[in-house]
Amino acid sequence: PFRADRDAARALFDDGEFVEVFVDAPLEECEKRDPKGLYQKARQGIIKEFTGIDSPYEAPSKPELVVNTAENDIETCVKQLIAAIV
Repeated sequence: PFRADRDAARALFDDGEFVEVFVDAPLEECEKRDPKGLYQKARQGIIKEFTGIDSPYEAPSKPELVVNTAENDIETCVKQLIAAIV
């Protein structure tokens, strides 16, 4: 969830070989899709340091691809991913 970690991963590759994909989903959407109830447990304090609840998520500043899963169906998202890596 941290930019510094993603930047460190990018540094391991030559230019053009690392594709950062921002899977953009609002927190409310993530909570709605949560089949295990992890967000609810995090909000209750049962799970600590949970991304988006009590630990930050740092969105990428310049991803090569943004896939918006709240606005697009899975088929569209997959097509976007494939187009980005081919």
